[in-house]
Amino acid sequence: MYQKDYILRMVEMIGDLIAAFLGLLKKGDLDQAEKLMERGYTELLRNDASFFLLIPKEQLTDKLLGEHHYEHYHLEILSELFFAEASLAEARHKTGHSLECYEKSLLLTEFLEQEDKTWSARREERKAFLGQKIDSLRESEGIPR
Repeated sequence: MYQKDYILRMVEMIGDLIAAFLGLLKKGDLDQAEKLMERGYTELLRNDASFFLLIPKEQLTDKLLGEHHYEHYHLEILSELFFAEASLAEARHKTGHSLECYEKSLLLTEFLEQEDKTWSARREERKAFLGQKIDSLRESEGIPR
């Protein structure tokens, strides 16, 4: 029961954080949005953003689950944080960083879908949105698919 309560609290926390983050992003307060996002990484995942960004996307799930003992709910949180970070980077016109974060968010979303073996309309919408963002950014940068 303790584990379930903990996970529910984590989900609530990430929801609140993302809502506040999006509010700041919409207002154009990018510096405060970045501080909030960084706080999310450290409070929810116990590492700063650079820790996760330095892991190549091809090794992301293996390293986090195997070497660092994260669980699936951590990956769900990380996917949301990568999505938020990609949005912030896009607002700052940092296309390469935005692309990397969107790709990692999509990778985690697809991994979780495969592992859960359950269908989710929210995940399908997120995957479609991420795919469109990634294609658009690649096209704008002249990066082949």
